[in-house]
Amino acid sequence: TANNNSDPTLERCFKGHRDDVTSVDISCNMKQIATSSLDSCVMIWNTKAQMRAYRFNGHKDAVLSVQFSPSGHLVASSSRDKTVRLWVPNLKAESTSFRAHTASVRSVNFSGDGQTLVTASDDKTVKIWTVHRQKFVLSLNQHINWVRCAKFSPDDRLIVSSSDDKTVKLWDKNSRECIHSFYEHAGYATCVAFHPSGTCIAAGSTDHSVKLWDIRTHKMLQHYQAVHCGVVNSLSFHPAGNFLITASSDSTVKILDLTEGKMLYTLHGHKGAVNCVAFSRTGDFFASGGSDEQVLVWKSNFDSAECSGAVRLQHEVSSKVHVPPRAASPTAQHTFSTQPSVLHRQFEVVEMKKLPNETLMLCLFIRRPPVAAALLQSRPTDHRTSAPTQPSSTSSMTQLPSTSPGTTQQTLTQDLAQPVPQVQAEPANRSTPPYLTSTLEHIVGQLEILTQTVSILEQRLTLTENKLKECMDNQEEIIFQLHRRE
Repeated sequence: TANNNSDPTLERCFKGHRDDVTSVDISCNMKQIATSSLDSCVMIWNTKAQMRAYRFNGHKDAVLSVQFSPSGHLVASSSRDKTVRLWVPNLKAESTSFRAHTASVRSVNFSGDGQTLVTASDDKTVKIWTVHRQKFVLSLNQHINWVRCAKFSPDDRLIVSSSDDKTVKLWDKNSRECIHSFYEHAGYATCVAFHPSGTCIAAGSTDHSVKLWDIRTHKMLQHYQAVHCGVVNSLSFHPAGNFLITASSDSTVKILDLTEGKMLYTLHGHKGAVNCVAFSRTGDFFASGGSDEQVLVWKSNFDSAECSGAVRLQHEVSSKVHVPPRAASPTAQHTFSTQPSVLHRQFEVVEMKKLPNETLMLCLFIRRPPVAAALLQSRPTDHRTSAPTQPSSTSSMTQLPSTSPGTTQQTLTQDLAQPVPQVQAEPANRSTPPYLTSTLEHIVGQLEILTQTVSILEQRLTLTENKLKECMDNQEEIIFQLHRRE
């Protein structure tokens, strides 16, 4: 067991599910943790000591995915019963549901602005829905087998999906076209996620490996072969983008250092397959859930100074040339074993039944566009073009080293010794200062959010007017009937 103060430590253990825990997510304020399970329930755990956990019953079959909205005021869950349900995570357990697919819904994911949902299903489709009124928007239909996972990019313009057809597909949400397909030859990707910068994606596979691809050049950046001894079931990026955490059927959770291309920690705590893992919004904590029906909460203890550079918004143009991180031995790691029984605490579980004819008031939240959008090295004007877009010199993201097979240590050392050429900006950007471009993009993003907000308010006003008219008609009808009786 590692004793370094910077090592992850097991903080809490929650027990209450009656079957495998399938998904976990932590609220933005770190006050609640949402989990789903094969026991058909969603549970909300309060991180404050001695506070009750809530069990939400509403789904008619196993719940496969759960996620908090960006504001934390809603929880979305998807199930084998082919529905998606939206919950208010409090004692009243108000919820609303809609039939999303014709087969099991494997995953559900909120967009960055909290206005839309993307779902993936065994009916081979990826679908997008509005959170308000749960209205269907569009469907993406090029997968030829079950779709395991689908996620929005940080700027909500792209969607990535993984399927049993051994492909990971990148979609343009506006054009509804598949930009590129990444192929998994040895297995299929069970989980996929965007890097916080939005410039690359990571996928965990049934072949026990984790791969990272650049979404602009479509080239593999890193390949962690056999990082686990079992299927990789879930993965999550640290908000700073420097670390990736993975969960596997081999009963372990592993932490990868992406800047050095090596595995840092192997965490033992679950007695069986680890099905899900997720970082908190700040990266200070992460939670894992497994087939042992337990939810473990870990404190990451990463050096904050080491991570701050990746999340800091750069307002000034830097002319420095970024040097790739040094190569490190893939065997350099810590094995961190914790006996969770010592930290077990019993929590009272309150049964929450589905309310009849419930109504769910969905609030509007206007938030700033994610910082990651400003960290994009280049903003392509058309994702359908096959030519990769060159990165800008203003980027604060360091290129990740490729550890794919076929690259010898000698070649890698020679590449690292080479000075990195400075990339020239495209001619179209020469006349426009980078900070002005960033400001304009931010204004456009805010205007889009305001437009959506006004549209939703108009819809609500129309509904209110229709309801008022209906009430007045009913009142006139009642008065007419009373006059006839007199």
